[in-house]
Amino acid sequence: MQLVITATGTVRCIHSDALPLKTLGRLQIDRASHVEPTPDGDWTADLSPVRGPLLGPFSTRGEALAAEHQWLEAHWLTNPDSGVAP
Repeated sequence: MQLVITATGTVRCIHSDALPLKTLGRLQIDRASHVEPTPDGDWTADLSPVRGPLLGPFSTRGEALAAEHQWLEAHWLTNPDSGVAP
């Protein structure tokens, strides 16, 4: 799990159960995407909550989740000007 800590002490991360985030202090958890099935049984990752693209379709939910995670790490996590406004 990668944590990005800003100069003001704000911590950004992609949520995982690997670290109990409550130990860091007061939390604000925002949804970054919606991984959903399509009518055809495929899967997409809609990253519009963080001003991102619609990824997919993917054959499995796991593929959609992996693509979501990869996109968030590359485009959202370390870019303080992206994503859901505080």
